[in-house]
Amino acid sequence: MRMLRTTLEQWRVLQAIVEYGGYAQAAEALHRSQSSISYMAARLQDQIGVDLLVMEGRKARLTANGKALLSQASELLADAHKLEQLARRLEQGWEAELRVVVDVAFPTALLLQALNQFTQEVGQTRIQLGEVVLSGADEALLEQRADVLIGTRVPSGYLGDLLLDVEFVAVAHPGHTLHRIGRPLTSDDLKREMQIVLRDSGTLQPRDEGWLGSSHRWTVTGMETSAAMVADGLGFAWLPRHVIQKQLEQGSLWPLPLNEGQTRRVSLYLTFGNGAAAGPAARHLAQMLTQGAHRYALAT
Repeated sequence: MRMLRTTLEQWRVLQAIVEYGGYAQAAEALHRSQSSISYMAARLQDQIGVDLLVMEGRKARLTANGKALLSQASELLADAHKLEQLARRLEQGWEAELRVVVDVAFPTALLLQALNQFTQEVGQTRIQLGEVVLSGADEALLEQRADVLIGTRVPSGYLGDLLLDVEFVAVAHPGHTLHRIGRPLTSDDLKREMQIVLRDSGTLQPRDEGWLGSSHRWTVTGMETSAAMVADGLGFAWLPRHVIQKQLEQGSLWPLPLNEGQTRRVSLYLTFGNGAAAGPAARHLAQMLTQGAHRYALAT
């Protein structure tokens, strides 16, 4: 491997000369002597064999070659700052990676907002995101596959906080048989129709939740698939309001006129996989999720 002729420090000096308008100003900003700044800039140009600066009066200006090279060097300097920041965070105990496991009932827009904010503030910590249904969240904790988890309950042996209540609405396509009965529906009416059910992603102790009275049932693995099947008139289902809000507003899905049970609420809890030993990155993300959930609850 060839040794580098130049150093990042030399390029930082060149950047400072241009940024602050001259050698004296760069020396003051970098807390160096003006002679050392002049030497490093001259040495850099000698080492690469390209003129980088020209003087206009007392002000230094980049040559065309200087502009092209400093543009690339600035990216390297930015990456070096990020690398040093990562090292400092790791030294302080910040995690290099977080495993985040989320139940599919959690609003995607809210999750993405929190992750985007987290990336902007803690960009050095990588995120591994997994989606689960029902007991899949429990298994992720028990098998130590989650640092931050959002699930429909707090498993035994763990402590968690209520994050958000999600409203599920019983719906079907406007042309569905259930909407043509012309009166409030009972459980007997539902039993004769196809129900679309979301499969528990857990394998150790899978759970069934919600009304499962229909003898005709299709089971799917994804919330979006379930919503698409109901929208196509293939059956009815209880679906999260935030998933189908647009279809409800457009009239492409209608709530079922049930005597009782038209809506139900599912509570979602936030739990740390390492409990009290959760690291600062995990706690920072949890704070963002909690704040976002609070704003979401106030707005809905």
